[in-house]
Amino acid sequence: MACRRIAVLLATVVCFGVFSASASAETTPVPATPAPSTTPAPATGQVKLTFERVGGSPLFALVGRRIVVRGVVTPYVANQSVSVGFYVDGHQMGTKLVSVLAGSAGAGRFQVGFTSKYAGLLQVRVAHAATAEQSAFSARLGGVRYVHADLGLGAQDESVRLLQSELNALHYAVPLTGVLDEGTGQALVAYRKMTGLSRIPYAGTQVFELLARHAGSFHVRYRGDGRHVEANLTRQVLAEIEPGGRVRKIYTTSSGKPSTPTVLGRFQVYLKTPGVNSEGMVDSNYFIRGYAIHGYPEVPTYAASHGCLRVPIPDAPAIYAWVQTGTPVDVYYE
Repeated sequence: MACRRIAVLLATVVCFGVFSASASAETTPVPATPAPSTTPAPATGQVKLTFERVGGSPLFALVGRRIVVRGVVTPYVANQSVSVGFYVDGHQMGTKLVSVLAGSAGAGRFQVGFTSKYAGLLQVRVAHAATAEQSAFSARLGGVRYVHADLGLGAQDESVRLLQSELNALHYAVPLTGVLDEGTGQALVAYRKMTGLSRIPYAGTQVFELLARHAGSFHVRYRGDGRHVEANLTRQVLAEIEPGGRVRKIYTTSSGKPSTPTVLGRFQVYLKTPGVNSEGMVDSNYFIRGYAIHGYPEVPTYAASHGCLRVPIPDAPAIYAWVQTGTPVDVYYE
């Protein structure tokens, strides 16, 4: 009898424990799992900038001429815009807000024009303010110089320095001083000869437009002659040519006038005489009989010598130093 009571009591305790655990499980709250966010993160962005309507090496544009800045934004996100600021020599010239339009291959595009009334180095700064759809990004583009075209003897500024750099890039013998001196004037005359312009020591719009297109290169005729000199009598220019047909320097020259023409053909320097001789010839390089490449006080823009190839006296020492005994000299008309 006592054993039966103990069994009943134990069964009651076990049932109560099970009921209590079940009730506790039913009444304890279960933490809810957070719902995933439905707002996407802003797209990262980047922009690549390029100039159009500029030219030359280094790049330049004429004061008063309109250039274009193009931008490609990756990736394209609808309803975005960028701020484009223009600075000349560090001074802000204007800011424009432009929309980014749908382009190709998932990129966006924009373009904006700009015209400067002032000479100086141009820098473009582009910025996109962060939005819910696309993060902030920015970029800068520089390296274009606005220049004045009307440059004559005595001019002195950065426009002259760029002019000299452009002529030097095409291998014309020109000082890099920022001053349009006699040497720069002679280089301009040589360039104008090569491009068919009037033969004067003046730049002007036509010269800069040609420089922007890299026009005015010397076309080597006798590449197989190695290190040699070519005298183009049609253009009245003389060029030093390195092996492989690479132009080293281009000089203005004056060949023989019609009554005493320069002999045509392919020759070699056989005699070099430094200094000034009795005929007023400076640093002479003789290539046949009494015909020589030499400096002279008068070097007209046309054929005017007694048969020699005259060059300006300031250019004579450099030519004399480069030309060697045995250097081929090719003299021809186009």
